[in-house]
Amino acid sequence: MKLRFLGTGTSTGVPQIMCNCTVCRSADEHDKRLRASVLLTVSDKNLLIDCGPDFREQMLRSGNPELEALIVTHSHYDHVGGVDDLRPYCTIGDGFPIYCKEDVAQDLRERVPYCFAEHPYPGVPALNLNVVTTKPFMIGDIEVTPLPVMHYRLPIFGYRVGNLAYITDAKTIEDSTIGMIRGIDTLVINALRIKEHISHQNLSQALDVIRAVKPRVAYLTHLSHDMGLHVDVSQRLPENVKIAYDGLVIHIP
Repeated sequence: MKLRFLGTGTSTGVPQIMCNCTVCRSADEHDKRLRASVLLTVSDKNLLIDCGPDFREQMLRSGNPELEALIVTHSHYDHVGGVDDLRPYCTIGDGFPIYCKEDVAQDLRERVPYCFAEHPYPGVPALNLNVVTTKPFMIGDIEVTPLPVMHYRLPIFGYRVGNLAYITDAKTIEDSTIGMIRGIDTLVINALRIKEHISHQNLSQALDVIRAVKPRVAYLTHLSHDMGLHVDVSQRLPENVKIAYDGLVIHIP
C-alpha cells in the first residue's frame, strides 16, 4: 500500500495570499503546500481522499493517475472545491463514485446541482454519491473504516484502510476512535500551527494523540504558515513523527 501526499496545507494554502512572512517567502519546496488531499494506492487501485480546489494541479503533478473513487472527510470548500474537475473520470458506468456522509452528499447536491439534474447538460460531471455511516464499507475489495472525529462542532470522518489511518481537520478525537487505531503502523494527522485554534488541533494536541495511538510512524498534515519553517519544526519533533510535504510518497506495510 502506498500513499502520495497531493497537498499538505490548510484552507489558504502556503504561501498564503498577501502574506510576506518567513514561511510564505521560503524558497524551500517543503514549505509550499497545496490544500490537503492524498492518493492511496491499494493493489493498483487509486483512492482519492478529498478533492479540494487544487485538484487539477495535483493530478497533473502526479502524472494523471487513474482514480477508482473519491472518499470525502467533510464538506468544507478546501476538501470538495475541486469536484467539478473530476469530469475526465466520469466517462463510464453510472458516474464517478464518491463516498461520503449524508451531510456531505447534500452539500454536493447544492454546490454543483447541475451534476444531479434530471436532464444534465452534456459534458457535466456524472457523480455517483454513496452515503456512508460509521460502519466499514467496501470499495471493490478494499475495506474502508470511517473514524469519527469532531471539527469543532462539526462531526466529520477520518478513515482507516489496512494499517493506515488518515485524519484531517480534527479538533477533538474521542477515546473510542483512538481505540480503533491504537497501535496502527502509520498515522496521518492534522496539526495546524503552534498556537491553539478553535477548530483544528495545534502541534501539541496532535502529539498528544500520537502518544495515545502509538503508531510506528506519524505524519503531520494540514499545516498553515503559522507552523513555521519545515526545516526548523522537523528538528524539534519526536523521532517517529515527521512533517508531510507535497509530493511525499510513503509505503505502508
